[in-house]
Amino acid sequence: MAYRRTPAVHDRLRAARERLIDRATDVVAETGWGNASVTAVAAAAGMSAGSVYQHFPSKAALAVEVFRRAAAREVEVLGEVLREGAGDPVERLADGVTVFARRAMERRGLAHALLVAPAESAVDVERLAFRRRYRQLFAEVVREGVAAGLLPRQDPEVTAAALSGAVGEILVDPLAEPADGDADRLVAELTACALRCAGAAPLTSAPRDRRFP
Repeated sequence: MAYRRTPAVHDRLRAARERLIDRATDVVAETGWGNASVTAVAAAAGMSAGSVYQHFPSKAALAVEVFRRAAAREVEVLGEVLREGAGDPVERLADGVTVFARRAMERRGLAHALLVAPAESAVDVERLAFRRRYRQLFAEVVREGVAAGLLPRQDPEVTAAALSGAVGEILVDPLAEPADGDADRLVAELTACALRCAGAAPLTSAPRDRRFP
């Protein structure tokens, strides 16, 4: 009779896989993709290198899963603010950029890894896919702002591409450096830049400092 895994075994394997992904994410955040070897990740997870291959066929497969999980969370948070947040489209755009930038500055190593750090070619493919998701979110809120008469007529897709590119480019160098206590100024400047890019009038109040785990 063929062996069948019991529910307890499935649960144990699932828990081990989740722990492995969590620890791999920590290693990537601390050392970058290049130094996140199977051996280093296995040690961080408290398992043997051979055990890693029970869950992922290669280092690249593990890296892709780490990227997907972390990037999907950032897309989810940005979507919550831009689509479901309080305020009009311009206020939500400001809130979204502020939240994204603050989260990046709080986990600099991980954010740098997600945005630009050299990685497996398979991770680069995922980056392109997620950039499209970011652009889609920005395009939606810009389109809504134009329809409401709060933003000038424009091509939302072009503006969204400019926004997503500018946000990433502005954050690259600060994320690669140690925290210097000037994050608030950078986030404020980045948010103001995003609003100018979309043609919005300056806000009369500061964007809400919303926090998401």
